[in-house]
Amino acid sequence: MRPLENKIALVIGVANADSIAAGCAKAFHLAGAEIALTYANAKAKPYVAPVATSVGASLLLPLDVEVDGEMEAVFAAVTKRWGRLDILVHSIAFCPAGDLHGRVTDCSRQGFAQAMDTSVHSLVRMAKLAEPLMAQGGTILTMTYYGGEKVVDHYNIMGPVKAALEGVVRSLAVELGPRHIRVNAISPGPLKTRAGSGIAHFDELIDAARLRAPAHSLVTIDDVGAVAVMLASDGARSVSGDIVFVDGGLHVRA
Repeated sequence: MRPLENKIALVIGVANADSIAAGCAKAFHLAGAEIALTYANAKAKPYVAPVATSVGASLLLPLDVEVDGEMEAVFAAVTKRWGRLDILVHSIAFCPAGDLHGRVTDCSRQGFAQAMDTSVHSLVRMAKLAEPLMAQGGTILTMTYYGGEKVVDHYNIMGPVKAALEGVVRSLAVELGPRHIRVNAISPGPLKTRAGSGIAHFDELIDAARLRAPAHSLVTIDDVGAVAVMLASDGARSVSGDIVFVDGGLHVRA
């Protein structure tokens, strides 16, 4: 079955072949979607280009959400190529290391603002640009983490940032619902990605997740991609505003 046949998917946040966004792009491709990908900057492009090739991406475009005009250029390119968009994946987050590794109490004003703008407000901006391209409805997905719901050791300021992201998901789901645009967040368990490795004591977090998850195993980017396909498919047309956990049941443990 190819549940995403004839659908157009824009996946933002591929860092390399091991990133969550790459898992989504791969799964979308196998499910029949046409793919557009972005890369953060010239340094990242060599790591993203092989992913684009592997999924037959029709577009590979630069997007640094902190650079004015780049996001608009991406959506303009999608408009020129297809004139519509069915699926948008927002899989980006950033916080300066000095603020990420310190206490929430000590987070700088600049670091907090940058983390919120890059990780949260970028989704708002993307949703605004995607809305007119989803005239027949569509799906917007973002990536969160359990640390947005409960305090997770060493996740620090990214906990409040993800909590804000989840609040934005709910608001967008309500506002865009009348246009049949569904907005959901996927909450994977800890994954050995480049982004995850920036968290202090990340190996301890991975080991604890493996020990505490009911199946005593870690999830993979393929697991996340499979759920992304499900949420983007017509069969999930009544699912919106949700936080969907892909963590092997880890979140149900006290």
